[in-house]
Amino acid sequence: MRSIWNGNISFGLVSIPIKIYPATEDHSISFRQIHTRDSGRIRYRKVCELEDKPVESSEIGRAYEDADGALVPITEEDLAALPLPTTHTLEIEAFISASEIDPLQMGDAYYLGTSGAAGAKPYTLLREALKRSEKVAIAKYAHRGRERLGMLRVVGDTIALHRLLWPDEVREPAGVAPKEKVTVKPAELDLADTLMETLGEVDLNDLRDEYHEALEELVAAKMSGATPTAEPGERPAGAQVVDLMAALKESVRSAKEARGEGAGGEGAGGEGAGEGEAEAEEGEEEAEATVHELRGRKKAPAKKAASAKKAPAAEKKTAAKRGGTKTARAAKAAEGAPAGKAAGKATGKKETGTKKAAAKKTAAKKTTAKKQAGKRGTRTAS
Repeated sequence: MRSIWNGNISFGLVSIPIKIYPATEDHSISFRQIHTRDSGRIRYRKVCELEDKPVESSEIGRAYEDADGALVPITEEDLAALPLPTTHTLEIEAFISASEIDPLQMGDAYYLGTSGAAGAKPYTLLREALKRSEKVAIAKYAHRGRERLGMLRVVGDTIALHRLLWPDEVREPAGVAPKEKVTVKPAELDLADTLMETLGEVDLNDLRDEYHEALEELVAAKMSGATPTAEPGERPAGAQVVDLMAALKESVRSAKEARGEGAGGEGAGGEGAGEGEAEAEEGEEEAEATVHELRGRKKAPAKKAASAKKAPAAEKKTAAKRGGTKTARAAKAAEGAPAGKAAGKATGKKETGTKKAAAKKTAAKKTTAKKQAGKRGTRTAS
């Protein structure tokens, strides 16, 4: 491994000769620009605009361009005169907890190795002191013409250096977060927790750069003259306005299927709990939000509401039938009573009329008999 910086760690009065090595590497494949017509290389040449001809690297210097476009030359002598005490020294300033460092400040990583046998003892001393204190060291150093900030921490048996951005180099996230007022319900958070638990944890060593692997296969096939067999990957779907609860439930289901789990289990219980809370909150007023109320979670309450409505309806129907039967009977009884009385009265009147008619008939017969007897008496006298 080739070192990129030589110097010393200044640990108080202790000086540790070191070399800096890159701790990371980019595994991406580099491409060259070519002329598509004849595959000729396309190269960039450094050309002086005034002379319109290429110049050598030894003839190239630095200049600062102001707001008006004017160039102010800055020579190597000007830069050498600047106070830069950390030119060849990595000077430790303090020791702090790693949690005090904002991850946004983290930059490139390097390994620090010793330069010669004399640095082994002080190097080991600093490493063990960092281990026992469970802290990291904050240091200043110069690299590529400017002073930088760094963090020293222990990685295995090696001291690693992480380049840190200066605090004023980290931008504030003003205006980045959504400005819309959104209300996230507990049921939605429960489903999000269920999804997180279902996805679980992962060993970062198991993750692979699938695009890079496919690209390597493509290059190898081209070099061997074979026809590439790689199939185009699926394009990610664009952003859609979805039912958030339904999307969470579907995500949990898909995650379980990917892990070979069934629909039941703890995840299902969590989902059921989310649905229960969602049902309890249906009666609440909706706040202004971009999250739409889920149709999926209304199905269960709808069934419950339907069954709840059916029971009172059935009871009302039965009560109505019973009431109707009683009413009919009462009406019949009410109709029967007057009808009976009327029939009785009619019968009484009929009987009274018959008796009167019989009496009149009897009286008429008696009158006729008297008349006949009178006529007979008259005839005898004569």
